[in-house]
Amino acid sequence: MKIQKAADYHAMSVAGADIIYRAASAALKQGKHFNLGLATGNTMIELYQILADRFNADCIDLSRLQTWNLDEYAADEHHAVSHDHPLSYWKYMHEKLFCKFAPARNFKEYQAHFPDPADPAKFDRELAAAGGLDLQLLGIGFNGHIAFNEPVRESEISVEAYGKLPTRVLPLTQETIDQNTKVTANGDSSLVPRFAATTGMKPILASKQELLLACFAEQEAPLTKMLRNQRATPELPASYLLDHPDFTLIYTADKIDLDGVI
Repeated sequence: MKIQKAADYHAMSVAGADIIYRAASAALKQGKHFNLGLATGNTMIELYQILADRFNADCIDLSRLQTWNLDEYAADEHHAVSHDHPLSYWKYMHEKLFCKFAPARNFKEYQAHFPDPADPAKFDRELAAAGGLDLQLLGIGFNGHIAFNEPVRESEISVEAYGKLPTRVLPLTQETIDQNTKVTANGDSSLVPRFAATTGMKPILASKQELLLACFAEQEAPLTKMLRNQRATPELPASYLLDHPDFTLIYTADKIDLDGVI
């Protein structure tokens, strides 16, 4: 595990974008395919702008880039929200990243993949057929979740079984609804859908490289618990990253204090 302490949000964004750019551009310049797992939310906004600017400035051909988003909100257990829904992750990615690629970069809409509530297993099949993820970008929920893989008591599921969970549709917990109301819905809980299709722990943890970013004061508690306990548990989903051979955490020192546990 590598831990980087960034001074602030901007420094975190620059450092995270650099890791992604170096990994992706190295493969793409050699004519190889690159599978990039993407996350959404306020944490990633500046990173995506920096990343797009670097791809554009260096004239990187993105025709062999495939992106795989962690989640998509669902109107119910079988239907994704429309692309024009204010919280649609497809809409977010289009606005924050995809539309920022210059046309000459050759990135097409069909290269972007999202879990489909109508057939969540399709996401895992297509990802496996593409060779799995090369790098997964992640945030961490205030309760320690990654994607919408929420904490579960060890009395309800084994450590091993939780780590093998597939992509699936889930009802959102009230805690996550409240968090997303605060962070992404401007305080309007009616905007937050009650279901989501989320990438499972198995495909996330199978990524060759993991990059976790944290910039909210509320993320200090789950990060502290994760680093102090040093063991994977379904009660703190992000803790599974501790066992990954290439895991990098970047956090902002102006909001999060981890000096006592690193």
